[in-house]
Amino acid sequence: MIKILKYAELTPAEVFSRSEPVMDVSGTVTEIINDVIENGDAALVRYAAKFDGIDPEGFVLELTEEERAAALKKIEETDPGFTDILAKAAANIVKFHTKQVRNSFIINDTPGIIMGQKVVPLERAGLYVPGGTAAYPSTVLMDSIPALIAGCREIIMVTPPDADGSINPAIIAAAQAARNAVSGAGEVRIFKTGGAQAIAALAYGTETIPKVDKIVGPGNAFVAEAKRQVFGRVSIDMIAGPSEILVVSDGKSDPEVVAADMLSQAEHDKNASAVLVTDSAELASAVQQAIEKQLATLEREAIARPSIDNNGKIIVAEDLEQAIEISNEIAPEHLELCVDDPFEWLGKVKHAGSIFLGRNCPEALGDYFAGPNHTLPTSGTARFSNPLSVDDFVKKMQYTYYTGDALAEVAEDIAGFARKEGLTGHARSVLIRSGKKH
Repeated sequence: MIKILKYAELTPAEVFSRSEPVMDVSGTVTEIINDVIENGDAALVRYAAKFDGIDPEGFVLELTEEERAAALKKIEETDPGFTDILAKAAANIVKFHTKQVRNSFIINDTPGIIMGQKVVPLERAGLYVPGGTAAYPSTVLMDSIPALIAGCREIIMVTPPDADGSINPAIIAAAQAARNAVSGAGEVRIFKTGGAQAIAALAYGTETIPKVDKIVGPGNAFVAEAKRQVFGRVSIDMIAGPSEILVVSDGKSDPEVVAADMLSQAEHDKNASAVLVTDSAELASAVQQAIEKQLATLEREAIARPSIDNNGKIIVAEDLEQAIEISNEIAPEHLELCVDDPFEWLGKVKHAGSIFLGRNCPEALGDYFAGPNHTLPTSGTARFSNPLSVDDFVKKMQYTYYTGDALAEVAEDIAGFARKEGLTGHARSVLIRSGKKH
């Protein structure tokens, strides 16, 4: 049963502790990465046979156009409404992320001086998508659409195949929906490989899979460790921890609703964290009972139960002001403000990945449909990190132009600064251009 705790009686460790999985897979991952570097496609096929059960004879790593068409047809036949749902969700995501686009700029308000910043997209983005029973078409939309809006020429998507060598049709349909939603979008190529070996392929390239500039997307401990090890050769989005939700509520919320929202994250992972902070002892007790009742009918109870028992907590604060302070210290991935006037409290929130305002905004709305991104900082990193955005798929270059006269006017100042740092060669490089003594 989830614990009810009074904030005034807690130590900081009891309030802010998070249960993180402890598994050292670094050695295994290093071996896999080196194998892929040395053996390329052959290593990927070998691992697909070992871990995914495919028949290596005749196995083709890249999804063919025939396979893509067959998957889209299957979705239309088995779940004809899902394509429309994907299209609606994709449109919302495009609407939100288009506002994030940055423009290049130029400053030329001083005679003889031009400065500017050039914003250019990354050439290739790598997208890891979990497969099998943990297939998440929502991740395909959330991670590929910002890259396509940014102008990436290619999205290289990797996902583990089923034993028959196929890919979950929902993932393929989501990739198609993302590309359809962005005007002038680049290519989305899909490859049938998963695990640490897929991350290695994205970072170093193989005969079939081109190397990318950045890798995004969630995965298991092996995928996370592989991303950690290849960082520096490529950029990565983040090393994601277990999913989190923190609900701040006054005593007016429906306890059944609050319990359902907390369980929506607990069912993700046994290490997930679901927290309620409230100024109402009555609500705390009612939510505790509601969670127990709903757990009994939850399909993923075997996952949600240890999450709730080990990592879940209900904290009773003195008032909502203190509740927000507690939330800011925890810096949750998802924050729900279940209060009468959420906009009154929004300005007091300093640290959270994504904020859901009011009593009619479940976190699941953000997971699938609303438009803001669901790839978010976890484990307290919302103190300094951001949700995935278009900014993640562009780089910025700055440039400077001075005429000879403009440089001469400031040459002594630059030389003086350089000498202060003991870098007389820097001073000379400026003064020699203007004929000044150096």
